[in-house]
Amino acid sequence: MRSMGGLGRFLAVLGAALALAACGPGTHQVSADKATSLQTTPHPTATPAASRAATPTPKPSQASGSAAPQPLPQYGNPNGDATVPAAGQAVSTANPDHVIGNGTPGSCTSAAVVATVALGGIITFNCGPNPVTITMTATAEIENGSETVIDGGGKVTLSGGGNIRILDDDTCSGCWEQSGPKLVVQNMKFTGGYSGTQQTGSTSHYGGGAIFDQGGQLTVVNSDFADNGCYQYGPDLGGGAIRAYGMDMSTPVYITDDTFTGNHCSNGGALSGLYANFVVLNSLMTGNNAIGWGQNPAQSGTPGGGSGGAVYTDGDSYNLVIDGTAISGNTAREGGGGIFCVVDNDQGALTIEQSVMQNNTSGQFEDAPGIFDSLNGQDVQPTVTDSTIS
Repeated sequence: MRSMGGLGRFLAVLGAALALAACGPGTHQVSADKATSLQTTPHPTATPAASRAATPTPKPSQASGSAAPQPLPQYGNPNGDATVPAAGQAVSTANPDHVIGNGTPGSCTSAAVVATVALGGIITFNCGPNPVTITMTATAEIENGSETVIDGGGKVTLSGGGNIRILDDDTCSGCWEQSGPKLVVQNMKFTGGYSGTQQTGSTSHYGGGAIFDQGGQLTVVNSDFADNGCYQYGPDLGGGAIRAYGMDMSTPVYITDDTFTGNHCSNGGALSGLYANFVVLNSLMTGNNAIGWGQNPAQSGTPGGGSGGAVYTDGDSYNLVIDGTAISGNTAREGGGGIFCVVDNDQGALTIEQSVMQNNTSGQFEDAPGIFDSLNGQDVQPTVTDSTIS
């Protein structure tokens, strides 16, 4: 289904007026020189930093005489200036439906997280004044069919301990491209999440070491993902940190002001999407790895995988937008050390704006430095504006 044409080729250095359509109809021109660096001139409508729309979650007013609230830690790309639409911003949690904990670290347990997340609604934490790490002994399952908002207040880390997927949003077996539920995760840290499920013909519930989301909508804001992973082999298995699968195609998956470091999987060390529109805004991706072997479809005698060191996306009629984001030092054993984008029909695009991609190592093939971009089995180039790719 996903053909990989032109393996091992590097496309030409693209000039200042680059405006080629990516993952789109064949309007791409190829030079005889090999591509070593890609840098474009500033976009005339680039958004100034002062207009950046992303804001922290509003906080309740301070009680008289109480200590001043601590500012939220800020994740993502500190130099990211992409405008964030309302759908990609944090949600107010001033009036939560449920609170995990009674003010002490010991009250914030895996069991409490699992039970509360199943209720849905707006969820916050009260684990005391200091940061806490909650080691999960079971996966927290989203069971509410409407909206779930989980806000760690910048103090909560959920750990999978290296063997547990942390969050799972799949409210109906085989959910596919329906509009709900909606999951919003904000001001959290995720570490050590792991999904060991292997890719087989009888299950699609693989990948997504920290978060797996099938169907509905997903927004992740001001959160940190470190050292999460999923099974090491599989041609389409991916998402060491996040896997979005069969999502509502009318609403993008928003990744806003997030940091991804040291995540790994067969494909898509940080992010994996299959039939999902990703919009990655003002985020930072470093040291993520696609560790599979054999590509997709898997070559004879191999288990498959190894593409998209940071981001791996696949499917029909979808877009991948990277804006205000820094992607560096990621690796793929096969193709696309930074980004792997394959669209299997004529409707889709990879667009990179106001971003920096550097030193993303592709083990076997790429179309531009750190990027594999394909449309209908043909190598193409992304649309790049006000960005540096080298």
